[in-house]
Amino acid sequence: MLMPLHTDARRSGKPADIDINPLYVRLAREPVPRHALPRHSMLPDTALQVVRDELLLDGNARLNLATFVTTWMEPQAQQLMTECLAKNMIDKDEYPATAELEARCVNILADLWHAPEGMNATGCSTTGSSEACMLAGMALLWRWRAATAGTGRSSASSPPNLVMGTNVQVCWEKFCRYWQVEPRMVPMAPGRYHLTGPEAAARCDENTIGVVAILGSTMDGSYEPVGEICAELDRLAASGGPDVPIHVDGAHLAAALPRDLVFDVNYLGGQMPTFALNFSRPGAHVAAQYYNFLRLGFPGYQRVQQACQDVAVHMSGRIAKMGPFELISEGRELPVFAFKIADPQAAYSVFDLSERLRARGWLVPAYTFPADLTDTAVLRVVIRNGFTRDLADVFLSDLDHHWRMLAAHPHERAPLVPEGMRQGFAH
Repeated sequence: MLMPLHTDARRSGKPADIDINPLYVRLAREPVPRHALPRHSMLPDTALQVVRDELLLDGNARLNLATFVTTWMEPQAQQLMTECLAKNMIDKDEYPATAELEARCVNILADLWHAPEGMNATGCSTTGSSEACMLAGMALLWRWRAATAGTGRSSASSPPNLVMGTNVQVCWEKFCRYWQVEPRMVPMAPGRYHLTGPEAAARCDENTIGVVAILGSTMDGSYEPVGEICAELDRLAASGGPDVPIHVDGAHLAAALPRDLVFDVNYLGGQMPTFALNFSRPGAHVAAQYYNFLRLGFPGYQRVQQACQDVAVHMSGRIAKMGPFELISEGRELPVFAFKIADPQAAYSVFDLSERLRARGWLVPAYTFPADLTDTAVLRVVIRNGFTRDLADVFLSDLDHHWRMLAAHPHERAPLVPEGMRQGFAH
């Protein structure tokens, strides 16, 4: 006896949703809308499959050597974040335990940086480092306004300015544009890829709200000389010049935070001060951060960073010996390094290399340096927790293969898979 594998819902009178294996049954007649709400609902498994299929085109986060953002966490941390997804960090009266974890994280960082407040440090969680930098810039600007309030100077006739290197992350340029602060950018020079003390002090005046120093240049991962910059600014003030503060990363103490930037709200269930650009934000990240503090401790973080640095130095050392490349940095500060093609007359560019590496799954950014080194183009590699030495050696093998193929066939499309690895891809 023959019987159909499934029933035609239109003849049976049953809803189409109960068809056996309903994934895409309805979508076969009606394409998924991309820019408007669908005319009909769909089963959760169907919606899940639609989204998953589109996400297949994303790169592999483990092979992403471009981002500074964490791409791996332990399963326990992921579980904790899932459990806390519904918690809104701003509702401290409704989620007092999560608020307590936030305060503990702030104090842990304050203790790590030897802040004098002890268990009463001022701070808050932010949605990324960009928000932290915006808040820092606002604190500098408000302090400058307060200091110049009785001097007769106005921001219209004497606009505030912020001194920084052209190697800063774009969030600082955004701050200047959004808050109408003049960005005084110190350009790069051959052999000098970030801000120095003399260069910073030379651009300061009575309208300078601060100097930005970064521990980990966006361009090559190198540390800016914070001590040297501080010493130069102290000498400037001692000689009768302006007393200019310095900002490093996203840390604030109570004296550095103008009270006018703190808002008090009571409509979430209790009196609550808030200092942030974002209001609602997930509490899951705070829980995961506290988990990492407990899980790793000081020695754990040290081991993780040392392992990342070891891999970075291993890779940069091998790349330096390949022949065509010249290192800009080695990864001995942040586990980040950059390199360029040594021969300016080479028949291929770092952009060609980046494209070919992407075809193998590696995401390695190629870009030109900012003023005054726009003629220098580099590849930058960021090493994060989870990127092993074994993966590093696979990358180095691919890099060695592709630069040789580009050098031998600069205008031809050479095979993207190294000769010794083709057999594994035959099927």
